[in-house]
Amino acid sequence: MAAMHPTFDFDAASALSKGQRCYQEDAVIADFSRGSDVGLAVLADGMGGHAAGDVASKIVVTEVFSELMFQRGDADAFEKSVTANLFDAAMGANACLREHVESYPETRGMGATLVATVIINKNLYWISIGDSPLFLFRDGKLSQLNEDHSMAPQIDFMVESGLLNHEEARCHPDRNTLTSVLFGEDIPRIDCPKEPLELRASDMLIVASDGLQFLSNDEIAAVLKVHQGAHSAEIADNLLERLRQLEDPDLDNVSFSVVKLNDARVRHASDAAMDTTESIRRVG
Repeated sequence: MAAMHPTFDFDAASALSKGQRCYQEDAVIADFSRGSDVGLAVLADGMGGHAAGDVASKIVVTEVFSELMFQRGDADAFEKSVTANLFDAAMGANACLREHVESYPETRGMGATLVATVIINKNLYWISIGDSPLFLFRDGKLSQLNEDHSMAPQIDFMVESGLLNHEEARCHPDRNTLTSVLFGEDIPRIDCPKEPLELRASDMLIVASDGLQFLSNDEIAAVLKVHQGAHSAEIADNLLERLRQLEDPDLDNVSFSVVKLNDARVRHASDAAMDTTESIRRVG
């Protein structure tokens, strides 16, 4: 079989910040090596308090990422079964959470959201459970690709129906209540489309925890527009700086991966010397 030629050059960076919290319950890992046929990003936002949410997110990210890395060796074969692989990886992580709680009953109630993305050729596949967003920035516009498994969509619908005003919806105490999450039990809702989204050169993806949404979509898009010509690491730094500028005492943990997609046939001389473009930014 002839070797596949990568469609995109990946430029990716990940960022983590505790925000105003005392501990970090987010976890994120990505692999977008130069020349690879497959790019992966996995993120989880844990819950359950210190030493429970932290553990839950690490269990989920480790289990899902390791399973996808194991499966991706043959890109052609991987793409044929990628949605099944994503689903199986998520179910495996959920089983690990159940086993952990059975071994450590004091951690009962811990859980985590999940967003896992796979890029093969021009195609983006994902699985998501919970309220951690997957954003696409294309042609100057930001859109959320995945489902929001929280009460926020229902509350926003109440605004559209005239039952609540915008301020009541924004401050609603149930707005961030999750309707689906990995916690070792049956999972009510899973977003795992069978058909991929076809990506384009110059697209940008952001896999994030909901801490990034302390910025509005318009604020996120404004940062991306201003810095869209920059490397992903600089974009990540500017998003973190914009969050710091909020000076919000309630700022949650924030984690995200920024993935820029460049045409593999058009490489700038300044990029040619880079072996890999994935980096980690840690704040706090």
